Amino acid sequence: MINRQFFFKGYKSILAPDSPAIALGCCFIAIGALLKNLGFNIQESIFSTMLTYALPGSLVMAESLLVGASLLNIFLAVWFVNVRLYPMAVSLFPLMMHKNQPKWKYYFSCHFIAVSAWLIMKSNYKTVPKKQRIDFWIGIGSATWSVAVLGTFIGFYFSEYLNKDMMMGLAILNPVYFLCMMVGASKTRQIALSVILGTILGPIFYFLSPEWSILLGGIIGGTIAYIIGELNVS
Repeated sequence: MINRQFFFKGYKSILAPDSPAIALGCCFIAIGALLKNLGFNIQESIFSTMLTYALPGSLVMAESLLVGASLLNIFLAVWFVNVRLYPMAVSLFPLMMHKNQPKWKYYFSCHFIAVSAWLIMKSNYKTVPKKQRIDFWIGIGSATWSVAVLGTFIGFYFSEYLNKDMMMGLAILNPVYFLCMMVGASKTRQIALSVILGTILGPIFYFLSPEWSILLGGIIGGTIAYIIGELNVS
């Protein structure tokens, strides 16, 4: 079973001063309003957030519905967008693996992988015994998931008070927060340099290919930062 002490310790972590809860909630308020404008009812909106969870996946799903994409295309689009979470899982789960914990916990908690929960866990895992880290992680994931669902609920019922500019502002708040958190949590020059280069190259590539600008900026910026870091080490 899940250890209650460490579960609630993880759940309460979103109350910390540097918690992403407010930024995350604001983004899903925008998602809730957007889903209502697309014709979703409250049950469908909540269920969508519960299943899709991560913000970019929710936005892609909403935009795909808006242009009339098929169910298969929507599934593939959301799947490809959420592939970005795989490196987070690879870097995080070895820190939590323990032979005395059942495997179902690890499979179950994969659903909670998101930048918000990942940042909280990476900042706090050393304060938790390794055996109980998976319980702590489930608590963090449940808390951020709850904030996302609550934000969707609020956004759905307050959508009439949100104009287009307000929705865009709420939606972009979370990525800006995470960018600042990633820079602040950077432990090496390579990570900081990759973020800076990606920020610079992304807008430049936008003028060449708007559809591929973020991907190209991230890959090229990260590759350059990695090479520079390896050269300095050698």
